[in-house]
Amino acid sequence: MQLQLPEPAADALSASQALQQLIAEEIGRHGGWISFARYMELALYAPGLGYYSGGAVKLGKDGDFTTAPEITPLFGAALAQAAAPLLAQSAPQLLEFGAGSGKLARDILTELAQMGVDVQRYFIVEVSGELRARQESALRDFPQVQWLERLPSAFSGVAIGNEVLDAMPVQLVTKTEHGWRERGVALGPDGFVHAERDCAPELIAQIPEADALPPGYLTEVHAPAIGFMRSLAAMLGAGERGAALLIDYGFPAHEYYLPDRRQGTLMCHYRHHAHGEPFYLPGLQDITAHVDFSAMARAAQDTGLEVLGYASQAAFLLDAGIGELLLRTAPSDAMRYLPQANAVQKLLSPAEMGELFKVLAVGKGVRLEPRFARHDRSHRL
Repeated sequence: MQLQLPEPAADALSASQALQQLIAEEIGRHGGWISFARYMELALYAPGLGYYSGGAVKLGKDGDFTTAPEITPLFGAALAQAAAPLLAQSAPQLLEFGAGSGKLARDILTELAQMGVDVQRYFIVEVSGELRARQESALRDFPQVQWLERLPSAFSGVAIGNEVLDAMPVQLVTKTEHGWRERGVALGPDGFVHAERDCAPELIAQIPEADALPPGYLTEVHAPAIGFMRSLAAMLGAGERGAALLIDYGFPAHEYYLPDRRQGTLMCHYRHHAHGEPFYLPGLQDITAHVDFSAMARAAQDTGLEVLGYASQAAFLLDAGIGELLLRTAPSDAMRYLPQANAVQKLLSPAEMGELFKVLAVGKGVRLEPRFARHDRSHRL
């Protein structure tokens, strides 16, 4: 398929070509085949060349996609309202994974300060040097912010991950007439191609009723994200008390693996264009998959955490008080109020981000406030 997408600059194209050579050498070293998860890992995180570890602008109008914190500061303010009682039950510190431009951290810290909540430390775990530089600029007025290269062994407080799980590598599996096969990456005459091999049985374990799915069914398996959830749970488990709020797009397993979703959820984002071609200009485009929230919750529980809540983004933000936050601007002040109201509508609308995005809260020794029980869907995980 010929994609009609904006042409990259010469230096960006050169970086992508260097990454393609690196991936080709990796395939050669592994007998002509690598898993799709390994391809995705290199495309996103190869040092200096991957999408998140290179220098391309990712977020906002000049990037490839826009996240909730970029849309309105009320998103971060609402998360701060939800986090404040959890901080009071645990410790006065936060930890954010992959903090993007730094705007979410700034909005959370600003709102907490206005609430009179003293945050001693705000840790950021960031793999992208370019994004860390943007964060340092955006957060220069917040001396409690510290950057980490990896998860600490123990943590008490509130951890936040906004659109983190969807950027973790996935393995691809497909149902054939002869059973399940793993779909990986090989080299063809014109570049990278999909190639299948026998599938390890444990790859299929997270797919409910896998045997009943039709031949030709293609989907993702989330082993790295499950591993991340176990590491997150171990980190919180080693602390005294704490919680994690994970916001992302996805479904519980019984919706993720519907027979009708026969081509999976893998999606690529390049200069605000969404498409399904993961081999297009590796290093210059984002590659994501929707999150299987049942698998994430199960991984946290298996490692000792409790599921504190699971809800649509719209329900969670409304329960957190985003409507009241919006009304800090008088509706009669149309020039200021209407843009904010339109931004909040994008976060809440079922046709936009409100229903597709979910919030999973897990933790140890803490509880969400009772208001969050009104729309809880934990029973659907």
